Amino acid sequence: MPAQKFNARDCEFQIEDYLNPGTWVAFRTATAGSGKGGINTFSLSHEYETTDTTTFGSDGRAESQNMQEGKGMTLEGFKLKDPSTGALDPAMALAEAQAARLGDESLCGFRFAAPGDTTWEVWAESTWQLGDQGGGNNDKTGWAVTVTRSGPSTTAAKP
Repeated sequence: MPAQKFNARDCEFQIEDYLNPGTWVAFRTATAGSGKGGINTFSLSHEYETTDTTTFGSDGRAESQNMQEGKGMTLEGFKLKDPSTGALDPAMALAEAQAARLGDESLCGFRFAAPGDTTWEVWAESTWQLGDQGGGNNDKTGWAVTVTRSGPSTTAAKP
């Protein structure tokens, strides 16, 4: 079958529960997690650090090489809260708690997959920073988090 487009809403995202390593909690999207989804937008970013390798022999043309590569992912959507208990959606609660951790404790796992993938892309160590939350008069409350990979990516088989 030839390559084809896929729905962003069908991608899956999970945070590792730092209190129970090896336990993964799904962010609710259109088809992942339980119940209606809160995450409705994601953006995978790449950044590079290069070094200048220009010499006199470069004849006035800049030369450089990539020396470092980084990745990050921003998840955005609606804040999900249980109206009876006030409890946040489990993945959002973990992300908010993780964002408040510092030093060595600021690192935890994150993994994601596109529809049809048989493996997760795993960031065994990543940092978490909350984004803006809020909304206007006729809006549902927004929620966002940025996950930044620390170290290499790995993969893991999807069940």
